[in-house]
Amino acid sequence: MSAIPPFRSLEFAPPTEESLAADHAAVVARLEAGDLAGALAAWDRQRREQDSWSSLVHLRFAQDTTDPAAKAAREYADALAPVAAGHETALKRRLLAWPDRAALEAAAGGFAVRLWEMDVTTFDPVIAADLEAESRLGARYTALLAGATLEIRGEVVNLAGLAPFAEDPDRSLRQEAETQRWEFFARNGAELDTIYDELVRLRHGMARKLGYDSYTPLGYRRMRRTDYGPEEVARYREEVLAHVVPLVGRLLEARRKRLGWDRLRFWDEALVDPAGNPKPAGDHDTLCAQAGVMFGRMDPRLAAFWQAMAQGGFTDLKNRPGKAGGGFCTSFPSIGAPFIFANFNGTHHDIGVFTHEVGHAFQNWESRALPGVDYLWPTMEAAEIHSMSLEFLTHPHMGLLVGEDAAERFRRMHLETSLAFLPYGVCVDHFQHEVYANPEATPEERHAIWQRLERLYMPWTDYGGLAWPAKGGRWQAKGHIYRSPFYYIDYTLALCCALQFWVRSRRDPQGALADYVALCGRGGSMPFTGLVASAGLASPFAPGALAEVVREAEAALAA
Repeated sequence: MSAIPPFRSLEFAPPTEESLAADHAAVVARLEAGDLAGALAAWDRQRREQDSWSSLVHLRFAQDTTDPAAKAAREYADALAPVAAGHETALKRRLLAWPDRAALEAAAGGFAVRLWEMDVTTFDPVIAADLEAESRLGARYTALLAGATLEIRGEVVNLAGLAPFAEDPDRSLRQEAETQRWEFFARNGAELDTIYDELVRLRHGMARKLGYDSYTPLGYRRMRRTDYGPEEVARYREEVLAHVVPLVGRLLEARRKRLGWDRLRFWDEALVDPAGNPKPAGDHDTLCAQAGVMFGRMDPRLAAFWQAMAQGGFTDLKNRPGKAGGGFCTSFPSIGAPFIFANFNGTHHDIGVFTHEVGHAFQNWESRALPGVDYLWPTMEAAEIHSMSLEFLTHPHMGLLVGEDAAERFRRMHLETSLAFLPYGVCVDHFQHEVYANPEATPEERHAIWQRLERLYMPWTDYGGLAWPAKGGRWQAKGHIYRSPFYYIDYTLALCCALQFWVRSRRDPQGALADYVALCGRGGSMPFTGLVASAGLASPFAPGALAEVVREAEAALAA
C-alpha cells in the first residue's frame, strides 16, 4: 500500500446529500450496464472515503467535547448518517437481487454477501430520524460524563482522573474516590435515567417500525451476528455463573483475609496487590518508547506497525479536561491507518487499555489490504479477541512496562482482574436483555433489575455507604449500555478465547503469537465462530470451553 500520511495532515472532504446521491447513482449506472466488478470497486472507494471522514469527525469530538466546531461537525455527520445508510441499504438490496449469485459472491466475497443480507433488515428510511436522535442521545451521555469535575485531596480531576485514587493502598482514600464518583452519578442520576429511557423507547420504536416484536433481534442484527443468537448467549452466561462466579468469590475472600479487612467493600475490589497495584514504569513518553522495544522483541510485524503509528501521530493517549472518557480504536480505511484513543491516568489501566487498543489497531493494520471494506474489521466479538489476546501475549515482556520487580505481580493481577470481569460483563448483558424485553419499565424498575442481577452474578458486592450504586445505579457508568446496546457480552466471549491464547502461550509462546498474527490478518472474512475455529480455539458456546481455562487460571494463581 502507499505511504501513510501523518495524522495531523488528514482532511477528508465532507459529503453532502447531493454528493451521496450522485455517488449512489454512479454505482447504479455501472450495475445497469452489467459492470458488476466496476460497480463494486467504485462503491468500495466511496464507502472508504465516507467512513474515513466520519471517523475523523467523531474522533475530533471525542478529543474535545467542549469544542463548538467539533460538536457542530459531529451533529452534521449524525444528521447525514441516515441518508448514507439509506443509499447503502438500497444498493445492498440491488446487489442481493443480482441474477448470478455465484458471480456476486465471487466478486464481493461470500461472507460479505451474508452480512448484506442481514444489514438490509436493519434499516428503512422510516427510522432515519430515529437514528439521528439515537446519535444525539449518545453524544449527550458522552458530553455529560466528559464534563465531570471532581475535587479530591486538593486536586481537580475528571472521572478518568479518579482511577489512581480509587486503587490507592490507603483504604480511606479509595473510599473517598468512590464516594466522589458516585455522588457525581447521584447528582446526574435523573438526567442519566432520562437519556436511557429515551434511548430504550426509541430503539423499541425502531424495532416495531421494522417489523420486530422487540429491539433484541434488531440489536443482534445491528451487531451483524450471523452465527448465534440470544439463546447461545444465555447459555454462555450460565457457564460464567457456574464456573467463574464461585472462583471470583474465592479469590476475593482470599484477598480480604490476606489484607486483613473485616469486610470486602466495593472500594476494596480495585486493590488486588497487597503491595499496591503495579503502575507503569514512567510517564506517557516512557511507556510509548518501551512499547516499541517490547514489540520489537515480539514480532517484526508488530514492531513495524507500532513504528508507523508512533511516527505518524496516530495515537492520543493523555487524559485532559473535556476529553471523552475511555479508550477506543477507530480507522481511516481510505489510507489504511488505524488510530488509538485512550486516557492514561498513571495506573495499571494504562497498560491494559494500551495493549488492548493496540490489539485492535494491529488487526486492522494486518487486514487493511483485504478486498472490500466489509472485511477490514471483523464483527465486534471477534474484534475483541485481537485486543484481549494481546493483553495476555505481552505478559512475558511486562517488565519493560512496569519494571522487572513488578512484572510477575502485574501478570497475576491482570489474570485475576480478567476473571473478575467475566461476571460483571455477563451481568451488563443480562441487564440489557431484560431492559429491552420490558421497554415500558420505569427508571426505578430498571434499577431494581440491575440490583437483582448484581446479586446473582456478583453476590460479594458490598457498597457500604455508597448510596447511588446501592440503589441499583452502577450500570449508568457503563457507556456501552447507552451507546452500544448488546456489545458488552462481546468482551466476555473474546476473553474466553484470549484466555485460551494465554494457556497456549504458556506452553508455546512463539506458536501462540504466530497463530495470533495469522488471525489478525484474516480480518472480518469469516463470522465469529469461523474465525475462532480458524485459530484452533474452542468456541465459547462449546460445553467446557470456559471450564478448562478457568481450571488453568486457578492453578496458576494458586502457584
